[in-house]
Amino acid sequence: MPFYTLVYDTVPDYVARRQQFRAEHLALAERAHREGRLLLAGALDPPDGALLVFRGDGPADAEAFARADPYVRNGLVTSWRVREWKVVVGALG
Repeated sequence: MPFYTLVYDTVPDYVARRQQFRAEHLALAERAHREGRLLLAGALDPPDGALLVFRGDGPADAEAFARADPYVRNGLVTSWRVREWKVVVGALG
């Protein structure tokens, strides 16, 4: 089953603004992880973006996650994109 990356670009004051949406964002991510769709997720350092790795038959799960994410809905994410990731070395569960 292919992997898909969801890449976020965030506003400059993302860390300061995310707190009010963080619990909802994390609940969304934890649910996707429990359901086996989201494998890895986290902010980049410096925090100008984030990377989330999904596994599925297509990009739909990653796209639906982005559309539902309170960080996206409330303007903390300036742009996002989903790309298929062809892993050539290593394996995850």
